[in-house]
Amino acid sequence: MDGMTMHWTLALPEIVLALIGMAILMFGVLRKGNPTQLCAMFTLGGFLVAGVLVLMGQPGIGYGGQFVVDAFSSFAKELILAAAALALILSFDYNEHANIDRFEYPVVLLLAVTGMMVMVSAHSMMTLYLGLELQSLSLYVLAAFARDDVRSSEAGLKYFVLGALASGLLLYGISLVYGFSGSMDFAVIAAAMAHPAAVSPGLIVGVVFILSGLVFKISAVPFHMWTPDVYEGSPTPVTAFLASAPKVAAIALLLRVMAGPFGHLLAQWQSLIEIVSIASMIFGALAAIGQTNIKRLMAYSSIGHMGYALIGLAVGTPEGLRGTLVYMVVYVFMNAGAFACITAMRRNGRSVEQISDLAGLARSDATMAMALAIFMFSMAGIPPLSGFFGKLYVFLAAVQGGLWTLAVIGVLSSVLGAYYYLRVIKVMYFDAADQHFDPRPASLSFVMAAGGLFTTFFFLFPAPFVGAAQVAAKALFG
Repeated sequence: MDGMTMHWTLALPEIVLALIGMAILMFGVLRKGNPTQLCAMFTLGGFLVAGVLVLMGQPGIGYGGQFVVDAFSSFAKELILAAAALALILSFDYNEHANIDRFEYPVVLLLAVTGMMVMVSAHSMMTLYLGLELQSLSLYVLAAFARDDVRSSEAGLKYFVLGALASGLLLYGISLVYGFSGSMDFAVIAAAMAHPAAVSPGLIVGVVFILSGLVFKISAVPFHMWTPDVYEGSPTPVTAFLASAPKVAAIALLLRVMAGPFGHLLAQWQSLIEIVSIASMIFGALAAIGQTNIKRLMAYSSIGHMGYALIGLAVGTPEGLRGTLVYMVVYVFMNAGAFACITAMRRNGRSVEQISDLAGLARSDATMAMALAIFMFSMAGIPPLSGFFGKLYVFLAAVQGGLWTLAVIGVLSSVLGAYYYLRVIKVMYFDAADQHFDPRPASLSFVMAAGGLFTTFFFLFPAPFVGAAQVAAKALFG
């Protein structure tokens, strides 16, 4: 393990992605004409290469204990790469129509993914912050990428200002934890907290601040206020990306930090996670009811979904974390599929975003209506679709862990949430037909089909995903 070779190869996927990003940047600058499509293809290739490298990687801790590779990080990285690839495919045709097909887009996306992969392999507060900031700075640029559109610029700015606040909270928490435990290293911090009774209050305050900074990144209540505006204002493929990959990275980071260095303090932070989870589920279910814009609806929906995902963390057992990981897998695919349908909502070359624009879709485009209906049913948690199993695993873990309140509130808010998902289906199937949408490009059909097939047939082959999640969760508990 101590050989230098072993050390640097641990981060090989991240190094390769960063180098590919730099290479594409040089290629884009030096090449005449518009190299966007080529750059996007190279980026997809980069994701594929990184995915293979992650699979082949050996577990270990490198870079002086700063960087860890285990079953958990590999699981999260594969999921992040899948989410990013789907979101990138959504942008192929969209960016061209919206006049934002600049080669910087895939490069910034690639750098964001590199940051996320560093985040999930963090074994020290330094690496955690480094990965988080690389991801965040890239996301601010992506949110404001349609610079001629006022809403997009506003989305980028709001995200930046509130994101800076969250980074401040996180840094303050890290400094407190460092001050009271004397180390940035997760293993040393965990040892310092081995006897919860002897832990100083300052350390616990630090944990709360770190928790606040990370909860902002998954847009759970009470740090959710940026979500609807940023989702609505960003270009749709960017929204699809924001709603999936960064969420996976932040949830993975939360799981690693809470189960690792702060695992012994479960009794202290468990109630906090419970409150955030309950508030997110209820708020997500109620706030979405009055929405008319489908991207805002998806924003409130994602706040609710993060509430469900946090149930597993609140339980604090390997079963709970397994539930959360399975939930994230299911969420990524149904989310990508739903956003493929939203991206396809275009009339006369212009994107439309109102739910009423879907009126009569079942008669003008039956395939898309069916796909969107599948995703909506799945998000509502209706069996036998994948969304039902995602919720089932976290609710089961909550019941096994004795957190009945969480499970009951989860089920009730699912019932509430079903109302607005079913409303979208009602508009598509029962309202009078509106004008047709423009023909849909193959890239959107591909993502729609991939998401739809996974969501529909997940119940036939849950074992590999649940098994992988189980191994990943156990890796956190050593």
